Amino acid sequence: MSPEQVQQLVQEIERKDLSTAAHTWRVVLYTRAMLEEFGVEHGVIDLVTQAAALHDIGKVVIPDAILQKPGKLSDEEYEIIKLHPVAGYARMLKMGVSEEPILNLVRYHHERWDGLGYPFQAKGEEIPIGARVFAVIDAFDAMTSVRPYRSELGDRAAERALLELQAGMGTRYWSEGVEAFTDLFHTGRLDYILHYFNDEVPVPAFAAARREEFDAIKRRVTRGD
Repeated sequence: MSPEQVQQLVQEIERKDLSTAAHTWRVVLYTRAMLEEFGVEHGVIDLVTQAAALHDIGKVVIPDAILQKPGKLSDEEYEIIKLHPVAGYARMLKMGVSEEPILNLVRYHHERWDGLGYPFQAKGEEIPIGARVFAVIDAFDAMTSVRPYRSELGDRAAERALLELQAGMGTRYWSEGVEAFTDLFHTGRLDYILHYFNDEVPVPAFAAARREEFDAIKRRVTRGD
């Protein structure tokens, strides 16, 4: 997949919805930190973080009234949201994307270990390993991001999210993925992502000391630098 294609799609996400864009860059950083922690080679890290940046590309076809709704979605609205993995996968194929890590992450990131996810109800080892791990990261960020109905933020939200992930081990989530993410979180390596992001701008605000690092990662994802 060319850097130009990645940049085009990332810009579409940023134009569509600021909250989705902020979520996208948080999960990119969580994903990269996790892969680096486990010594994955740089070429694979770059490809998987590229996939993380595009995992929600299918949301660009979701109506704004649903995607940006401040309160809880109705059952009908949720069914529409659940179409985004298929829409994103179709978009990737139409663009000629052939890299399996990207296609798998876009297609399977809402599947559950017990087979009760969507859109394919894949279960267990039917789910590609990258998508299994990413589902943990994606869920953690969803549970710790700023929302009008959420009173807990920062460390309190993170601890609650980790407990929810652990409660879902073997059902919603791949147990090894939850354990690995929890261990990494407790090293403190992810604190800056949790504390210096918000959902109000396309590229979330960072402490100055982290800004250069983030800009370098964004260039690698969108331009291949």
